[in-house]
Amino acid sequence: MSRSTIPFECAAHEQDDLSPNRTARSRSPKVVHLSTYDVAGGAARAAYRLHDGLRKAGVDSSMFVRDARTTDGSVIRFEPATTFCKRAERRIRREHIERKLRPAIPPASDKMEPFRTDRSEFGPDILSKLPPYDILNLHWIADFVDYPSFFGAFSKNTRIVWTLHDMNAFTGGCHYDLGCGRYLGQCGDCPQLVAAGPNDLSHEIWTRKKTLFDQLSEKQIHFATPSAWLAEEVRRSPILGRFPVSVIPYGLDLEEFSPRDAGSAREVFGIPREAKVILFVADGLPLFRKGFELLVQALEQMRRYLPDLHLVTVGHHNPTLGHHVPHSYLGHINSDRLLSNIYSAADLLVIPSLQDNLPNTVLEAMACGTPAVGFDVGGIPDMIQHRQTGLLVSRREAGPLSAAMLELLQNPERRTALGANSRRHALSHFSLEEQADRYCRLYTEILRERVTH
Repeated sequence: MSRSTIPFECAAHEQDDLSPNRTARSRSPKVVHLSTYDVAGGAARAAYRLHDGLRKAGVDSSMFVRDARTTDGSVIRFEPATTFCKRAERRIRREHIERKLRPAIPPASDKMEPFRTDRSEFGPDILSKLPPYDILNLHWIADFVDYPSFFGAFSKNTRIVWTLHDMNAFTGGCHYDLGCGRYLGQCGDCPQLVAAGPNDLSHEIWTRKKTLFDQLSEKQIHFATPSAWLAEEVRRSPILGRFPVSVIPYGLDLEEFSPRDAGSAREVFGIPREAKVILFVADGLPLFRKGFELLVQALEQMRRYLPDLHLVTVGHHNPTLGHHVPHSYLGHINSDRLLSNIYSAADLLVIPSLQDNLPNTVLEAMACGTPAVGFDVGGIPDMIQHRQTGLLVSRREAGPLSAAMLELLQNPERRTALGANSRRHALSHFSLEEQADRYCRLYTEILRERVTH
């Protein structure tokens, strides 16, 4: 995309003060992406890709993060004050938060989802360190942003875009509710907490969020969601339902993620050339929500029909299958080029998530010409077009999942056709340029509205 086609380039350069913390006039509106991480985890990688896409499109974009793992100079790491008083304040806040969380959070279990409070040890310190901005784009901010001191400090002139990567902004602490639906009330009796009850920690957090966001005007925050499913959850939310929301899918560098030679890729990663290869990719492999347990059951049913079945997994933690299907665990992979080779080495990607937003893994597989099989949940149908780019499974059970995978593995011509369709669909709908352009349009609209207001 050329610079001249980006409306954000010149949307508000005639205005002197587009941001409450902007101290100098600029002809190029500046975007700051606020995120806990720059590239650690799916949400952070998606945020960094957007930031990278905007910079390639000529936008003055930077990231402001708690933990930086790249050496990119446009990623600014938050440096908390090191004075004795500030360190003591953080310790007091941290101990207060832990006293609340410790008795409520159950012991480590692969049946549970992460649960996070709306408080942070950093309190109001983040605001004083924020770089100047015209648009502040929030992303995944858990364990970094302290909601009360952060959102409570903005003036009525502030305009924020918040790209949601899960449900945490409008729940009592979970990132996915696993279908409990209590966020539609006031939370409480949380199935993910040990010390649950009507007035448990989830109810306390939910009530605090509701009180906080009720004080903000509808014009102050515009939510962006990668999937239509998450947008609908926002609209249903008693906390966020009155705010505007736009659906903007993730984008990818479609040259980096493109089909590679499958034979060479299998040789590099030690995958048998003639095997029927199923790929499972998840940042946290043990997470119950990712459906790995159902995949294990489905593989057990499949191996009697496909003796050359082979599973490849990528992510943190080497999973245990509990049976004798050959398995290659490739660890956690950061390199997009390596990932594109792994996707190309697979016959299909399986995404057995029980609840999910818009998993990067499906987009990445599609871009590499690898069809996907997954449950018809969350944002997965936004990517997988049933029998066009992959197969959707309506019942979240091992039997239907195994049947769908067998259908593709036993029909190589059909699998090849779906893979080609997947690549075409990615080129048409999930390019980084398209994502950047849609965000530029949103930023432009918000800045113009603010000037008018």
